[in-house]
Amino acid sequence: MKRLKIGTKYIGASNPIFIIAEAGVNHNGSMKLARKMIDAAASSGASAVKFQTFIAEEVMTEHAPKARYQIKNTGNSRSQIEMAKGFELPLADFKKLKDYADKKGIVFLSTPFDSISAEYLNKIGVEAFKISSGDLTNLPLLRQIASFGKPIILSTGMAGIKEIRGAVNTIYSEKNKQLVLLHCTSNYPAEFSNINLRAMATIAKRFKIPAGYSDHSVGIEVSIAAAALGACVIEKHFTLDCGLPGPDHLASIEPNQLIEMVNSIRNVERALGSGVKVPVKSEIDTMKVARKSIVAAVNIPKGIKINHKMLTIKRPGNGLPPKYLNQIIGKLAKRGILKDSLLNKERDLV
Repeated sequence: MKRLKIGTKYIGASNPIFIIAEAGVNHNGSMKLARKMIDAAASSGASAVKFQTFIAEEVMTEHAPKARYQIKNTGNSRSQIEMAKGFELPLADFKKLKDYADKKGIVFLSTPFDSISAEYLNKIGVEAFKISSGDLTNLPLLRQIASFGKPIILSTGMAGIKEIRGAVNTIYSEKNKQLVLLHCTSNYPAEFSNINLRAMATIAKRFKIPAGYSDHSVGIEVSIAAAALGACVIEKHFTLDCGLPGPDHLASIEPNQLIEMVNSIRNVERALGSGVKVPVKSEIDTMKVARKSIVAAVNIPKGIKINHKMLTIKRPGNGLPPKYLNQIIGKLAKRGILKDSLLNKERDLV
C-alpha cells in the first residue's frame, strides 16, 4: 500500500493514524472562536485541524435549497447562501489561522469549495488539501487542486466506485498520486445502519490507495472501529459547544469527547500490533505460572518403573511439559521422587 507525507507526518502503511479535528464552520464566523478551536484541537493530540474555505457566491446560487439537516438545525427563514455568508471568513483570515496553528504545533488544513479559495490556500502554503464529498464529481476543481502537486485527502460520500474512479483518474491525470480516499456517509448525523464501514476496505483494495474514514455519526464509537479496521486517516467534526447555533454543531463532538476519541484511537493502534503471533516478553512470567508440568502424583521409589497412576499434570509450567507424558511412562526412576515434585528427564529418569 502506498504512503504519502503531510508536513513531517507519513500516512499509510504502518504509520500512525492521521486524525483530523474538523472545525468546519463551527467557528460561526468568529475568529476568536476559530482560534479557540485550534487550541482545543492541539490539546486533544489530533494530527490536524481543518476548516472550510469558501466564497458563498462562488459556491451556490441564490436559489440553492438547504439540506434537510440544515433546515432542522437552523430553520428555513434564511436561504442556504444567506446562512453560508454568516459562516464565511475573509480569505486573509485563513493565513492568520494557519500561522496560529503553526505556533500551536498542529497541521492546518482547510477544504476549498471554489477555485478562488483553492488558489488562495495553495498560495499561503497549506501542506495538503482536503476535498469534500460534494466536490468528488467537480472534476475541474479536482484537476486544479491536483495540479498544485500537494497531497490530497478526498471524501467519497454519496459516490459509488465508478464516480470514485473518475475522480481518482482526474487527479492522476495531473501527475499527482499523493492521494488518500475517505469512506463517508453524507448524512448529518449518519445513522449507524447507513455507515457501511467495511466499504473503507473495499475502496483501499479496489484502488490500491490508503483509505480512511470521515465520520458523521453521533459519538466516537465508529471512529474507533475505523481505527481497528485499518483506517489511515480519521476525520471527525468537533465544536466547542453542541448547543451553539449553526448547522453542524449537533452532529459534532465536544473537546472532552475529542480527547477521548484521540486517546482511544491511539490505544487501538497500540493494540493492533504487528500481526505476528508470538508470545510477548511480558507473558513469559505468566507462562511459568499459568502453564503446567508433569508432576509426581505419589512418592516414587528409586528403580521403579513409572506408570500413569504415578503421574499428574499441575502448575507451575517450568518443568517437563505435558506433551512428554507418554514418553515417560515405562521409564525407571533414577532416584526417589517425592510427591508433587516436577519431573526432570536427565535428573529423575533412566
